[in-house]
Amino acid sequence: MQTYLRLLRENPQYAKLWAAQVVSLLGDWFNTVVLSALVALYSDGSGLAVSIFLLARFLPPLLIGPYAGVLVDRYNRQHILVWCNVLRAGVVPFFLLAQSPDMLWLIYVVTIVQFALSAFFEPAQSAIIPALTRPQQLVEANTLVSITWSVMLALGAVLGGAFAALFGTAAALMFDAFTFLVASGLLAWIHYQPLTNGSPQHRQDTTFVDGLRFLRENPPMRWALFIKIGTHLGNADTLMTILATQVFVLGAQGELSLGVLYSVFGVGAFIAPLLLNRWNDGTVARMRRLVLLGFALSALSWFVIAVAGTFTLLAVGFFVRAIGGSANWTYSTIIIQKSAPDAYLGRMFALDMAGFQLVTVLSTLAHGALVDALGVQNVVLVLVGTGLVCLLPWALWAWAVPRLERQAALAAAAD
Repeated sequence: MQTYLRLLRENPQYAKLWAAQVVSLLGDWFNTVVLSALVALYSDGSGLAVSIFLLARFLPPLLIGPYAGVLVDRYNRQHILVWCNVLRAGVVPFFLLAQSPDMLWLIYVVTIVQFALSAFFEPAQSAIIPALTRPQQLVEANTLVSITWSVMLALGAVLGGAFAALFGTAAALMFDAFTFLVASGLLAWIHYQPLTNGSPQHRQDTTFVDGLRFLRENPPMRWALFIKIGTHLGNADTLMTILATQVFVLGAQGELSLGVLYSVFGVGAFIAPLLLNRWNDGTVARMRRLVLLGFALSALSWFVIAVAGTFTLLAVGFFVRAIGGSANWTYSTIIIQKSAPDAYLGRMFALDMAGFQLVTVLSTLAHGALVDALGVQNVVLVLVGTGLVCLLPWALWAWAVPRLERQAALAAAAD
């Protein structure tokens, strides 16, 4: 941990970004646990209703993300981060109006607005990190972002479930809105010097088509954007929510079991980069090989979950899934930062998030529809099928890595 403490001491502007992440993520997990349980309650445990809720979170970034990336590359990334949080603080209190099952639609609508704003926030946050740290610190900086997300998931999910049980959903949602305001203040405090040319000509040349052209001309970048896509073919959220609220129920509506599973997921995601960084020398080549391990663990986890006869084994399965997913998320982000010029980072991360959101939407729709068609009693068939599907990206990545390494070696020899 000394490495990360030194990183924060030496980079005070990055430290403010990190502090804002800590605050806002705590509220985010309060929001996630409370609303997931509320949707399950209002819909009588419908898998399709849970899937629609998750789609409301994933579709806006998918549809808006590519164009949000253009704005992230054209305009001041710090200003985008601040205003996204201020606006989200104003949106979240509208959830309080959903007081009965006939208002379930409002939860969906407000969620869509909230995550439309997130479509601007996420690529801006990833794209601003290289300007706040030194190049040799990118591995540590992104690892800290990843483990912070994981720790706040582990703490926030449990605290969110307990807080909602003690004080009610309204208090939990207002707390979420408050955290967005605090985070916006921290982000406004950052002294940010953009690395790219902020001239009007630069803004005019920064187009979506330019980003696609850059992607077409760089096969390694296309493979970097495949990592999150392949990892999230088996999205965990729908099945975790259904298993927690209908099969392994702890608490009145499963808030406690869902909170515990999210917490375990957070612990696994926390451990992943810390553990695997022992073998990470910071090169793109090494991180590509670690991604292969991440794909393998992600696929394996679904078979563990499928045979889980106890809540403990179920938690182990999601723990393994989190390790694979966190490793691939962290290393794909660093690979993009190391492989793309700063002027293209916003668009690359927006496309990266759009790809992630697309497969998440497809996975969410498939999981919800299959659970409703087969019944919760046959959810094991959905779990096994998910595991088999997740073997495909592992095989593709195993095929791609040697070829990418040969291309890199040829390019180095030519230089």
